[in-house]
Amino acid sequence: MTWLVTGGAGFIGAHVVHALHAAGEQIVVLDDLSTGVPERIAGVEDVPLVTGSVQATSLVAQLLRDYEISGVVHIAAKKQPGESVENPLLYYRENIGGLESLLRAMSEVGVDSLVFSSSASTYGNQDTDVLTEDAICRPESPYGETKLVAEWLIADVARVSGLRYVNLRYFNAAGAARPELADTGAFNLIPMVFESLTAGKAPRIFGDDYPTPDGTTIRDYIHVADIASAHVAAARHLASGADARHVLNVGTGRGSSTREIVEAILEVSGHTELTPEVHPRRAGDPAVSIASAERIARVLGWSAQHDMRAIVADAWEGWLFHHPEARRET
Repeated sequence: MTWLVTGGAGFIGAHVVHALHAAGEQIVVLDDLSTGVPERIAGVEDVPLVTGSVQATSLVAQLLRDYEISGVVHIAAKKQPGESVENPLLYYRENIGGLESLLRAMSEVGVDSLVFSSSASTYGNQDTDVLTEDAICRPESPYGETKLVAEWLIADVARVSGLRYVNLRYFNAAGAARPELADTGAFNLIPMVFESLTAGKAPRIFGDDYPTPDGTTIRDYIHVADIASAHVAAARHLASGADARHVLNVGTGRGSSTREIVEAILEVSGHTELTPEVHPRRAGDPAVSIASAERIARVLGWSAQHDMRAIVADAWEGWLFHHPEARRET
């Protein structure tokens, strides 16, 4: 099969492109380069990069025809919950409008296989620690809402067409398969701690009075290389001709506390002299959020291969690649 990967020059998208290529798949990348970096996929042989928006329906349809695309991996999206609260119209335009445009082009050309990048943000706050795909979703940001609405839209289209799909709900993506592929933003815990260390400041922990063993929140951190391999498994499942209409968590099924993550970062980075500063809880942070990884193992035969320590170490090497000023003399 030949796959169109939207957002393929982004952090997760580039990892997916590299993983699909290593698995022997033919790939075409569409990215508007608003946040994507062409160099992330520059070394991947025979992978065309087309600069453009997924909202350009005619462009997408033309790509599907010209490259004889048989399936789409749709990763292109806005993805910052905080930004989505400040600018919900942007998120609905990009995330829902972009998907609607893509589905119209796929329907027009007759492409019936879709791997969609969803998010654990669809769940919001839940009454249980381990989240299964059957949970009633209560997203708490426009970002999470757009991912849930996107899943509904995909299911609605599938009900009246031959569309087959796998929606992948990522948990907390981190790490890097190679330093040059690392995320360059600082919007999540691990890079935010790196940013503090680079500035010579103590890392911050928001709340140490949660009902958890060490009082800090617990999250399921998943290596981005494992997320990429989940996309390969989903793509191959669709390529097999399976009548697939799945929503699957992508996580480890294990949790790490904020304090455990911060202490691992201090050790890996050599900043053990620093003591984390505890600040008040942030509104809306659940105490525990862990993926149930049973369904994806059953449906795709997939499981995560990296532990928390590997995630932190690989993320730090990636941070040093993009921020050499953070490197300490040894």
